[in-house]
Amino acid sequence: MNLSSLTIRSLSTVEELQKVRNLEVKIWSMEDSVSVNHTIAAIKNGGLVIGAFLNENLVGFQYSFPGYDGKKVYLCSHSLGIDPEYRKFGIGEKLKIAQREVALEKGYDLITWTYDPLETVNGYLNLHKLRAVCSSYLENAYGDMDDNLNGGLPTDRFLVEWHIKDPVKKKTISVEAKPPVAITTSVQNGYLVPEKNHLDYKETTIVVPVPGNFQELKKYDFTLALLWREMTREVFSHYLQFGWTVTDLRKDDEIEQQYLYVLHKKKVG
Repeated sequence: MNLSSLTIRSLSTVEELQKVRNLEVKIWSMEDSVSVNHTIAAIKNGGLVIGAFLNENLVGFQYSFPGYDGKKVYLCSHSLGIDPEYRKFGIGEKLKIAQREVALEKGYDLITWTYDPLETVNGYLNLHKLRAVCSSYLENAYGDMDDNLNGGLPTDRFLVEWHIKDPVKKKTISVEAKPPVAITTSVQNGYLVPEKNHLDYKETTIVVPVPGNFQELKKYDFTLALLWREMTREVFSHYLQFGWTVTDLRKDDEIEQQYLYVLHKKKVG
């Protein structure tokens, strides 16, 4: 697809924001869309909405509002959506880069958001390309959701921290290093199956495998998808509460459809 005519800009008018809401309804549902009066209020109070257009046709958007945790003001990245017909063309990454530029202009140095750690396309963008990190795991963060992506599964999420002024320096892992694997896996009928969790590692670097085709796996065997949710929840919750940080996601060179989250823990003393 030719993206030479793609333009990305900040949005603020009622007409533009109505287009955003229409796209939200197309991607998710009317119930999950954000009202125009809400997005306008957010924009007037430190938030932002960015749109991606092809020939003036809105094909993607990003919506953020200010956050405050009692100590620090940051930008909360609430939603990013791409028209299903225009996915897999890197538009999401372009929107995030534009978001960073606008956020810096507004004086922010931190952007946060959540995503499902079993969605590896999102994970690869967030952690590998954008160099964000995660140190918090949220169990069933949004309760039950009935959309196609989440229906039937607990909505567990990583809380992502993107330090846009001074990105976290990532440690690389050599192929020879082979850090301990926190979930033993096997491949059955072409799908990755979690076998056993390992919660007692004392090393400062571990990897956590996840399937690279989770939505396909979910359609193939919902019970297997639920098992992945339960076992990754146990592993991530355990290690993150003891001071580990998820710093990267990379494709496994040895096992097809397996991706590896990289976790680091700072040495004490």
